Amino acid sequence: MYRYDEFDHDFVRARVATFRDQVARRVTGALTEEEFRPLRLQNGLYLQLHAYMLRIAVPYGTLSSRQMRQFALIADTWDKGYGHFTTRQNIQFNWPKLKDVPDILDALADVEMHAIQTSGNCIRNVTSDQFAGAASDEIEDPRPTCELVRQWSTNHPEFAFLPRKFKIAVTGSPNDRAAVKAHDIGLRMVRDDAGAPGYEVIVGGGLGRTPMIGKVVREFLPKDQLLRYLEAILRVYNLHGRRDNKYKARIKILVHETGLEELRAMIEAEFEAMDAPTFAPSAEEIARIEAYFAPPAFETVEGADAALEAAKAADPRFAAWVDTNVVDHREPGYAIATISLKAIGEAPGDATSEQMRVMADLAERYSFDELRVTHEQNIVLPHLRKDQLHEVYQALDAAGLGTANIGLISDMIACPGLDYCALATARSIPVAQDIARHFADPVVARDIGEMKIKISGCINACGHHHVGHIGILGLDKGGIENYQITLGGDATETAAIGERMGPGFPAEEVVPAIERIVETYKAERLNREETFLQTYRRIGAEPFKEALYPSEARHAA
Repeated sequence: MYRYDEFDHDFVRARVATFRDQVARRVTGALTEEEFRPLRLQNGLYLQLHAYMLRIAVPYGTLSSRQMRQFALIADTWDKGYGHFTTRQNIQFNWPKLKDVPDILDALADVEMHAIQTSGNCIRNVTSDQFAGAASDEIEDPRPTCELVRQWSTNHPEFAFLPRKFKIAVTGSPNDRAAVKAHDIGLRMVRDDAGAPGYEVIVGGGLGRTPMIGKVVREFLPKDQLLRYLEAILRVYNLHGRRDNKYKARIKILVHETGLEELRAMIEAEFEAMDAPTFAPSAEEIARIEAYFAPPAFETVEGADAALEAAKAADPRFAAWVDTNVVDHREPGYAIATISLKAIGEAPGDATSEQMRVMADLAERYSFDELRVTHEQNIVLPHLRKDQLHEVYQALDAAGLGTANIGLISDMIACPGLDYCALATARSIPVAQDIARHFADPVVARDIGEMKIKISGCINACGHHHVGHIGILGLDKGGIENYQITLGGDATETAAIGERMGPGFPAEEVVPAIERIVETYKAERLNREETFLQTYRRIGAEPFKEALYPSEARHAA
């Protein structure tokens, strides 16, 4: 895990001191809200429906137990006892008082964290695969790349005022768990014919009002050319990206309007014109960063698999949790466990301060002091001995964190929606809670199998509804909340934008609509091994439209 050097410490403390002065001037009225707004946004502070919201950066989703405990302290001292983990692998506090925010930022600096570039038209927090450094299918650990990009992009003077916000994601595995094709730039680690590592570079993905899947602009980029190539892309975007309309200012629109081939030529020309030494980090710096991500000191664990199987046989609830929440580790005798923050009836992504402390304690004791935030709003313990999984599960279950639903219908992404967000046009959290309660029976959920539901409370798509197997978009229709449904979305290596099924539904009809979709899938699937997404791709949208809008009603309309 990366640790701050002296420059990092001084830089973050100086930013906090500057913002403390700015907050004091806002409180006294020396700064108007209009003058203060760009200053607070540069420090991750938003003004939501009911209060300020502070978004804290968790670079590539990686946390130590000390940092998680500090989140718990912040929640108890300056908020309402909980935090909300987001699809950007960050955490948000929804109720801080303005006067307290500098103290929160100082507390974050104590544990090498900050809220810089979690807002504004700049390069945002770099995200990655939550299983990085542990996954059995990994080509190479993507976190050193993420850290290199984080350092390069932080306060980059040329890219502090881009046409619009800019998001970069990196995956080190062929199985994409970082949704790289839904980002402005996606980096997929690959190897060339000689086995040398590099990147497939994807440009122009994004959701929101105009959802698009990213396109490959370079099939193979050598590792030592990464920062130069990123610089070239950002320069082309900064120069040619639209500034006349914020809804058309993302790089995906530039790709669409310019065309991939022309844009590729512009990027390559900019790349070739650069002075290479200016943008290539030294071998010493690369080695310094990589050293922070060296594998933990794994033990040789004798009989771990047998111990795990015995524990599963003795505890059926634990067995169900292992089947859904635990995956293979690259190291024999170890496993990766995902902690669900989607307990039935709770707000997706929320964790109380006490739950944060439990997760921190377990990471410190069992997982080499590492936790990961996922873009699906859960938490990962990446390095667990198989013979200790039952102890971990028991502690999680006692804290309300033992829900066995990862990848199942109740493991939903949901934005804060109209309960918090000033941009929202409909609620998201109550809809997610209603769906989870309706499908709460674990036997029913396991029979349905893998099903990713994603819910957004407005067209900005913070809930990633466009790439949900089932996507739900809440809109205002004549003063009434109305929910559109899309099917067939996918955020993985086979990424796709979901297809809108038809007219929306009032809130009370959303659960019955999901029930009809589920029943249609179960009737149409070839067998229980065929997932919802596989069935949808095989038979198409029509059977589901027929179930949602019976023929007589559709023809009458």
